[in-house]
Amino acid sequence: MAAESSEGEEEGKLSGGNQILAVDDDLRELGKKAAWSVSSCKPGNGVSSLRDDNLETYWQSDGAQPHFVNIQFQKKVRLQLVVLYVDFKLDESYTPSKISIRAGDGFHNLKEIKAVELVKPTGWLYLSLSGLDPRETFVNTFMLQIAVLSNHLNGRDTHVRQIKVYGPRPNPIPQQPFQFTSREFITYSTIR
Repeated sequence: MAAESSEGEEEGKLSGGNQILAVDDDLRELGKKAAWSVSSCKPGNGVSSLRDDNLETYWQSDGAQPHFVNIQFQKKVRLQLVVLYVDFKLDESYTPSKISIRAGDGFHNLKEIKAVELVKPTGWLYLSLSGLDPRETFVNTFMLQIAVLSNHLNGRDTHVRQIKVYGPRPNPIPQQPFQFTSREFITYSTIR
């Protein structure tokens, strides 16, 4: 996974990126349970391009900044990780340089929970939603908004190729008071 500060860079800046998407087994992708919308898009480059698992397609905004991707859930969900695929080599001035992630119950009370500056990123970027307190490992929310505040080379419109949102897997045994992490412990957690 990409670190939040790499090779002496300031905290809050990300550069590089991974070419292969690798996420822990204890996380699950929750994007399918959400209603996705964007602030604007060019014809043929809308929300479906963000969710099609094809790195050749992309969402392209159309209009003034900031650009928004809104992810709304029917019920409150726990979100732990946002993963974006961007490619500076292909998209140049369309590549986001400043991103803000906001969470809330709806549009009326969104609060910024993460602000990141991207430095010529190419690949999958992992943005953890955990807070400064080690006990805050996830965000419990109805809505997540990803705002592209600026682009590289002062570009106007933006390209984002993929977005995935991950939350912790629920305990497979609902009555079990302990949350076992290994398959072996889960296997022997009940008495027959």
